[in-house]
Amino acid sequence: MEVITLTAAGEDAGKRLDSFLAEEVEELTRSAAQRLLSEGAVTCGGKALGKSCRLNGGETITVALPEPEETEVLPQDIPLDVVYEDEDVIVVNKPVGMVVHPAPGHSDGTLVNALLYHCGGSLSGVGGERRPGIVHRIDRDTSGLIIAAKNDAAHLSLSAQLADHSLARTYEAVVMGNLREDQGTIDAPIGRCPRDRKKMAVTDHGGRRAVTHYEVLRRYRGYTYVRCRLETGRTHQIRVHMAYIGHPLYGDTVYGAKKAAPDMTGQCLHAVALTFLHPRTGERLSLTCPLPPEFVRLLERLERQQP
Repeated sequence: MEVITLTAAGEDAGKRLDSFLAEEVEELTRSAAQRLLSEGAVTCGGKALGKSCRLNGGETITVALPEPEETEVLPQDIPLDVVYEDEDVIVVNKPVGMVVHPAPGHSDGTLVNALLYHCGGSLSGVGGERRPGIVHRIDRDTSGLIIAAKNDAAHLSLSAQLADHSLARTYEAVVMGNLREDQGTIDAPIGRCPRDRKKMAVTDHGGRRAVTHYEVLRRYRGYTYVRCRLETGRTHQIRVHMAYIGHPLYGDTVYGAKKAAPDMTGQCLHAVALTFLHPRTGERLSLTCPLPPEFVRLLERLERQQP
């Protein structure tokens, strides 16, 4: 059983508790929240809360989530672009459109399904049955390098490197507009968007520290080609941070334009480089992969439009 603690904001006053829970807890629907309330699994100050409860704002609420029903994740023969592999780790250039691990609405066809087939079941168990080997994630519509661990020792080592920032992830992107500075750092906390809980946002309310370093690679008319290095790894971090400074990613319909770009699947964001210490040998490995064809064609078009 997983126990989580939530704090209602002042603006949540008057809101139904079941609606609040469905917004705050990603895996909960409103009906599932009502079921937890009827079972006494939602408490405040040790007192169980009822289905008709409304928030006053400022309460600290404890939710006891039942263990999810595990479904077997099966190996699938899905082609992988393997950039590096040995007995401890595998690094893959993930294509746009591939989900990293099974989730509601994406029960198969994921990177995990492909890795289980490719590695013959030789993946770490630290991430659980649905996320074997997965050390970090990248969005479905973001392409590029992602590392997976083949055993628990490698997984723990790589996770520690993520925590102390010795595992470095570099992305390249095209953003809207022209950045004023040639390089900079965005240090702004990221958490659930208070107006739309399905999105992330820069927020002091429940936000966690997020740091993105960027540099301009090329300026175009109305667009900028940038390189970003993550110091932290929050959900949608680069997308949220660039939109926060007024330069959303090209093709990003969640944090930028209302309509999808006609020449781009998802946002123009690619994990181009990955550097880490090998968990067994301690050797520093620096891996890169080329930009995907859509990204290259966009840069070529922007180059042709230069005055």
